[in-house]
Amino acid sequence: MAVRKFKPTTPGQRHKAIGVFDNITARTPEKSLTVGLRSTGGRNNEGHRTMRYLGGGHKRRYRIIDFKRSKDGVPAKVKSIEYDPNRSARIALLYYVDGSKAYMIAPNGLEVGATVVSGPDAAPEIGNSLPLGNIPVGTLIHNIELRPGQGAVLARSAGISAQLVSRDGDYAIIKLPSGETRKILATCKATVGVVGNSDHSLEHSGKAGRSRWLGRRPHNRGVVMNPVDHPMGGGEGRASGGHPRSRKGLYSKGLKTRAPKKLSSKYIIERRKK
Repeated sequence: MAVRKFKPTTPGQRHKAIGVFDNITARTPEKSLTVGLRSTGGRNNEGHRTMRYLGGGHKRRYRIIDFKRSKDGVPAKVKSIEYDPNRSARIALLYYVDGSKAYMIAPNGLEVGATVVSGPDAAPEIGNSLPLGNIPVGTLIHNIELRPGQGAVLARSAGISAQLVSRDGDYAIIKLPSGETRKILATCKATVGVVGNSDHSLEHSGKAGRSRWLGRRPHNRGVVMNPVDHPMGGGEGRASGGHPRSRKGLYSKGLKTRAPKKLSSKYIIERRKK
């Protein structure tokens, strides 16, 4: 995986760097695994705008990803590696031997024609999904469940992986990409390997129009607003705006927002790096 850089023939091309699609093997998604995706423009079911700076963007179809990998013991062959407009990672189309199809997040090193399998009896190889209790200590993993059967919620974006550090009774000790170290039940599933498309972080849009294609509208800073619009607004000239805070007045630099008595705190061994 790499990024393409362009000659500075125009202002938009000068700093543009986009990912290559060398490993993409299919141009159209599997129709049975896609659904329509409606654009909200940041508005809720009453039509009120609850999220600012959203709207527009290219029309997309949502690819249904199998984050549970619940077909234990049934081998699946990788039919194609595809682009997904809804996430940074690439996705792989699986054909199971029983005739069913599914999408999964494509890890680094997964090739078309490879066979993947899930379940406690699966080998700890790239693309296989198995309980944390059956994965060797020190293995790099992704698509981690927090509750058994819930489906993967952790380490799902491009180039990301966590590490199985050790075990403690019924729990596995996981070091997450944020730097946080926490306990997760050893019966929770995870997928072996690192999420693919690792050069996604090196991409640079090059122009504002590319953000509009992604559905992102221009973002206004609080300090340039009037006092009626934002706590940091107002003042003569380029006033600094006082203490950094959100539009609702909550401090935004260094204020702890996690509930102090949250039940899951007992599973966190080391908090994420500041």
